Amino acid sequence: MHIIRFYDDTGKIRHGSKHQDETVTVLQGRLFDDFQDTGTPVKVKKLLAPLQPAAILCIGLNYHQHADETGMQPPKYPVLFMKNPGALAHPFDPIILPHSCMEPLQVDYEAELAVVIGRAAKNVSAANALDYVAGYTIANDVSARRWQKHSGGGQWVRGKSFDTFCPLGPELVTADEITDPQTLQVKSILNKEIMQNANTSDMIFGVAELIEYLSDSTTLLPGTVILTGTPSGVGFVRKPPVYLKPGDTMDVEIERIGTLTNTVAAEKREAHE
Repeated sequence: MHIIRFYDDTGKIRHGSKHQDETVTVLQGRLFDDFQDTGTPVKVKKLLAPLQPAAILCIGLNYHQHADETGMQPPKYPVLFMKNPGALAHPFDPIILPHSCMEPLQVDYEAELAVVIGRAAKNVSAANALDYVAGYTIANDVSARRWQKHSGGGQWVRGKSFDTFCPLGPELVTADEITDPQTLQVKSILNKEIMQNANTSDMIFGVAELIEYLSDSTTLLPGTVILTGTPSGVGFVRKPPVYLKPGDTMDVEIERIGTLTNTVAAEKREAHE
């Protein structure tokens, strides 16, 4: 099932099933229980991220070719950091470039497969890990590189957690439709130019391994979103570097899931008395 979350004409948040003919029918129930498709068509006024994450766990340096392009050795264990759930951005909403990231321009894109945990997971083995996955969606792990490297106190969370730095969507594809998450093509496209183009088979740690590692003596709550790392082609390694700027359009495509599109805008200064 392809699940979307949206505002209807009355301003109510609903979940719906998106069909191949682009129609949407209302789903009844709860996201992590058994949704029932009512068959009732509904108009989508505004598309939202498929869920409000309980937590956003992120994996760094998780593609072999990305490690190669940065000149770093593949890690022995997954590199974990987090993003503030308040960084969530909806499909088609702008990525806002903060004032502190504009001079010099330094905000980067990172196309990523996002895994959504559907039931509480603790001490899960890799062999059983995919049984805890509700589904998959698309993320853009937007990153302020100067803050990530130099201005964040030696850790990455600050440079990854500005408002709108976690676009997510456009839909959640349930796990029964993607039985092997290590076979998906991932692309990022900036202003119609392909920047990243790789397959999840290049991951250093696969989805099942990540869930095993992250759930070790740790409960992953339903609604936890795991960003599984970005492939090669990010902006900061390019010569010259390519960073997001106001007026850009960023698309992230993942095979069998869809396309997540966001524009880019500069933060507006608020007047203070």
